[in-house]
Order: sequence, then C-alpha cells, then structure tokens
Amino acid sequence: MGGAYFFPWDGVHEILGTVLLVLWAVHVILNRRWYKSLFKGSYNPFRVMQAVVNCAILVCAVFLMISGIMLSNHVFAFLHIESGTGFARVAHLLASHWYLLFMSLHIGMHVGMISRQIMAKRAAQAKTTDTPRTSKTRTMIFRVILALVCAYGLYAFISRGVWKYLILRQEFFFFDMEKGYVLFFTDYVAIVVLFATAMRLICKRMERNAKNSSSAFSRKRATADFSASNDSFR
Repeated sequence: MGGAYFFPWDGVHEILGTVLLVLWAVHVILNRRWYKSLFKGSYNPFRVMQAVVNCAILVCAVFLMISGIMLSNHVFAFLHIESGTGFARVAHLLASHWYLLFMSLHIGMHVGMISRQIMAKRAAQAKTTDTPRTSKTRTMIFRVILALVCAYGLYAFISRGVWKYLILRQEFFFFDMEKGYVLFFTDYVAIVVLFATAMRLICKRMERNAKNSSSAFSRKRATADFSASNDSFR
C-alpha cells in the first residue's frame, strides 16, 4: 500500500493507523450525543449536509480500520488473517481517498467558525493599528492566494489521478518518485484546501439563503399583522 513509499519500515504506517483508530474511537465517544441526535429534530439543508459528511467520514474510518487490520503484517499479525487481502487492499485505497475528500469538506464546514474568531480578534487590533484601506488590501491578497492554491489543488487532483482512486478507475496506488515527497504532500494539501474552500462557499450560500428566507418570512408576517390590525381598526 501507499505507506511503503513513505516509511522505511511498513510497521510505522500500521502504528500510525492504530493511533488514528484510537483517536477516532475517543472522538466518537466524546461526540456520542451528536450521533444520538441524528434521529431527533427537524432537518434544514445544512444539517442534512453535515450529517451526510460526518457519517461518511465515520464509514470511511470503519473501512480503513477493518481493511488495515486485514492487511497488517506487524501490529495485528497475531490475528493470522490470510484471506480477503484482495478486498482489503482495494477497500483501503478507496476508503483512504474518500476519507481525505470528506475530511476536507468537514474542515470547510467548520472553518467559518474559526475564521470568525480570528477576524474578531483582528478587528479589535485593527481599530488601533490598521486603516480600512490596509484591511481591504490584506483581504484581497488573501483571496488571491487562496484562489491560486485552489486552482493548483484542482490541477493536482487531476494530475495525481485522485479522481481515479475515488471511482476505482485505478486500483493500485501510484507514487511518482520523480516528483518526490515534498511535491506530493504539497499537492495533497492543495487538494484539501480546494475542497474545504468549496464547502465553505456552499455554507456561506446556505447562510445567505437562510437569512433571506427568514427576512422574507418576517416581512410577510409583519405585513399580515399590519393588515389584520387595520381590519380590526376598521
């Protein structure tokens, strides 16, 4: 699998995978109330999207865990699993890339909260240090850099053949040794930024639509109340 390319001993890949498994188990336990609330309350578009993304991440993590244990040559070798390695290899490749995709979307859903906190702190500092023109220039530069990173992420997504892994057009992980490790991780970070940014834009659109719908509903209700009051006055 891909771990053989990055570590001198394949057991490092298995150890890191086991650590990830333990962290995931702790994360699920700590957030068990969220999973229990899935069948409660009403669903708006954002909650539907959040539920799909989070549940998909959980499914990918489960498949990564099962396939990783089946492929293990070190950490779980004591289980002596010898059959099903063909399925496990394909499942591990598929689950790992879908995990990357859904985790990127997950980051995009929550980056808004983080950015608002950062912007609030910067806004407090900007009152004494920045001028409005400086703040606008900084925002413009950030957006240009983000757009360039996203454009490169799209290029990396296509050139690295990540889309082929997602639909099993390619069932074997390929690492281009000529491009090296630094460029590999740079490409995948850019891919994460691409999908996280796309999800952030979708969330902003949903927030804007929700506000517009709420405002329209309030205006209609106010008009109806005003008409009713006029009728009663007459």
